[in-house]
Amino acid sequence: MDPRPWGGPARGRRMDLEPVTTESVTTRAAELRVGNAAAEDAKAVLAALASSPDGLSGGEKGEAAERLAAVGPNAVRTHHVRVLAVLGRQLRSALLILLAVTAGVSYFFGERTGAVIIAGILVLSVALGFVNEYRAEKAAQALHSRVRHTAVVIRDGAATEADVTELVPGDVVRLTLGQVVPADLRLLECTAFACDESVLTGESAPADKDPEPVAAGAALAELTSCALMGTVVHAGSATGVVVATGGRAEFGRIALGLGERQPETDFQAGLRRFSMLLLKVAAALTTGIFVINLLLQRPLLDALLFSLAIAVGITPQLLPAVVSTSLATGSRQLARRKVLVKRLVCIEDLGDMDVLVTDKTGTLTEGRIRFEAALDPAGALSDTVLKLGLLATEGDLDHVGGNALDSALWQATGTPPARHHRLALLPFDHDRQLGSALVERPDGSRLLVAKGAPEAVLARCGDVPEKAAAVLQEHFAAGSRVVAVATRDADGQTSLSAADEYRLCLAGFLVFLDPPKTGAAASLRRLADLGITVKICTGDNALVAQKVCADLGLPPGRALTGQDIGQLGDDQLTRAAETTTVFARVSPQDKARVVRALRRRGRDIGFLGDGVNDALALHAADVGLSVDTATDVAKDAADVLLLEKDLGVLADGVAEGRRIFANTIKYVLMGTSSNFGNMFSAAGASLVLPFLPMLPSQILLNNLLYDAGQLTIPTDHVDPEQLRAPSHWDIAFIRRFMLFFGPVSSLFDFLTFAIMIEVFHTGAELFRSGWFVESLATQALVVFAIRTRRVPFYRSRPSRPLLFSAIGVVTVAVALPMSPLAGPLGFQSLPLGLLLTLALMVVLYLVLIEGAKHVFYARADARAAHPPVRHRTRRHRIQRRAGRFSHPGPLRPR
Repeated sequence: MDPRPWGGPARGRRMDLEPVTTESVTTRAAELRVGNAAAEDAKAVLAALASSPDGLSGGEKGEAAERLAAVGPNAVRTHHVRVLAVLGRQLRSALLILLAVTAGVSYFFGERTGAVIIAGILVLSVALGFVNEYRAEKAAQALHSRVRHTAVVIRDGAATEADVTELVPGDVVRLTLGQVVPADLRLLECTAFACDESVLTGESAPADKDPEPVAAGAALAELTSCALMGTVVHAGSATGVVVATGGRAEFGRIALGLGERQPETDFQAGLRRFSMLLLKVAAALTTGIFVINLLLQRPLLDALLFSLAIAVGITPQLLPAVVSTSLATGSRQLARRKVLVKRLVCIEDLGDMDVLVTDKTGTLTEGRIRFEAALDPAGALSDTVLKLGLLATEGDLDHVGGNALDSALWQATGTPPARHHRLALLPFDHDRQLGSALVERPDGSRLLVAKGAPEAVLARCGDVPEKAAAVLQEHFAAGSRVVAVATRDADGQTSLSAADEYRLCLAGFLVFLDPPKTGAAASLRRLADLGITVKICTGDNALVAQKVCADLGLPPGRALTGQDIGQLGDDQLTRAAETTTVFARVSPQDKARVVRALRRRGRDIGFLGDGVNDALALHAADVGLSVDTATDVAKDAADVLLLEKDLGVLADGVAEGRRIFANTIKYVLMGTSSNFGNMFSAAGASLVLPFLPMLPSQILLNNLLYDAGQLTIPTDHVDPEQLRAPSHWDIAFIRRFMLFFGPVSSLFDFLTFAIMIEVFHTGAELFRSGWFVESLATQALVVFAIRTRRVPFYRSRPSRPLLFSAIGVVTVAVALPMSPLAGPLGFQSLPLGLLLTLALMVVLYLVLIEGAKHVFYARADARAAHPPVRHRTRRHRIQRRAGRFSHPGPLRPR
């Protein structure tokens, strides 16, 4: 047996396919690779897997359940929280490590009390960050557990839907258009079947498949008798037996080898740039303070500890925890609103969206298609057209996962034409825009029946009755969906291909109705209030889409069809797309071109789709949106899944994404301005005072208490105007904010220093105690001014958790110098006069900040009125899209 845990490639040698029993399934599944199965006859493979065309037995004690227990879930990897990994991220800070080492050295040189206090504060800081990030990771795990992918599997001879993670070797699976192949399969039957295997082979052209065995030792791209995990069904349908699952499959081996690194999003890139800004500021301050303290002939270890404490103090140590808490809180809120994000950081991408491109069915309409009538070309009711339509359906009443139009037709009629035998079926695909069936009639003659988009069917017909065009236009204008049915004699024909769909005779039309959704108009207004422009991209007729838009109060304007789009160059399409609301009769490539054209205008584009024809556009968009009932390829291509296909649900998601980003920026602005101001004050004071203005342990304690109080920021309310348009990371704005408010804070600190020294004649301990209280109070309370551009409390109220946490931090700051911990921490009880003076100084500071805030934002508004040309790069988006086609189901925990 191959020494590798999942077995090795067996190309170049044939394997003895002995029957597999339940007891030996683990060993045989590890050895039987898809390359071997491809070279064997399909019946031999079934026998080797102890299976049959009727599949395995189901139920809790059936063969499928026993094999699942033996080989494990069909999962490439699971998303579960690793405690040590979370803890490791808390300890990755070089500053914390250096500070801990320096404190240890200080301990051995006699500064034991201070070193122990520093160590205790560092442990508390790491623990606080760990707890919050661990909770966020658990929230992400819960999200993954709710994302399900199913496959149609034959168990006990009947078709049923099963979670892809429950597939085992020997299961017989049905594959249809747009499905992501859930495991490595040896094909048993195929109908015009082809797969997009670019994710594995790099070949852009779809690979045609056939059940006939291939030569032994064939390369991966030559396994035409197999369908491989992670590839996408491009055309046709097939049935296959599962040969390999999870990490044993070809895709699984590659995915496990690539690791779990995820491409960077806009949100993460902004955090990284912000961290680099703080790193530069901290490095400059730390180096300067260390050199100055050495020049003042202060002890080396004291100077080093103080400098490192300043560096830690200016760095928002709990920023990752605050961000994680924000995203985790937001994910729970979104889940309650029926919105699931695949990665927590995608929440911010959702809030960035300012243009939504969506399909029509299920978003603007009810999505419950109802069959209305079968008409001949002149518009008269026709039972013959109805029967022909039933013959060309892609399934039957027992079929699982049929298309919506066929399902509506069966539900309305339920009775196929008697004594007609279907000999062959060519499924619908989005290139041909129709499907066809070869049927034998009771008298033995044969008939080809084609059914599909009217334009596609009529283009293949000979003479078309004059009234047919008028009938079509009448129903399109009424908002109905219309399918054309055509036939031709096919005596002597035994097979069916696209080349046979010619010289057809129009039989008539099948009319369906999908009425506008109740509440869609209100959802469109909500999106408009959020600054989101909605555009419709549909495969339906332009008149139908325009009628639905008009009914919902969305001005449709002039529509662009797929034919129009094909005649426009990229620059022309970019200009046209900006002013067009309806794009009709579009192909998958047209949808992707529209999305790319809108992005070239600098817009953040969201695309909502649920079909295989939407996958390209989902990849091209800044944020891909799909629904839980979508095809596998659409769900796999999307960033966000809606549990309900409703624009109102999407509006909730966008608002939540913007709220999370707004609250994250609050912490960033506070951390950069107040931390920078306080640490600059400490640096300045160390130049003129004969003692350190604050001990290293006091600086770290100040930073810990401040950050702990800010962990409630994710619960804060956000002003309505902050939700009306997307916000983006703007490092230049953050830098200006820091350089404006930081000096304001420092000037106020220097005034406080002067009062404490000149008026109250404070010594080292009393000075440090007073500044500790004043510094922590101003940092904790300034959030109420910075959190809003409005007048705080009067026109914008904070959340209760934020209010109570800020008050709690101030209370702790005042209580510490009067507590039993005052001595070990180097504090001294504050006289009443000094305490009242500091309280007055804090009030004056908050008033000053409120005035400065209005000056700053007036300048910011003036700058925004004349913005520089915005050149935006989306390279990381492209990287993310390129890596998105991973296997959809096996990424959730078991």
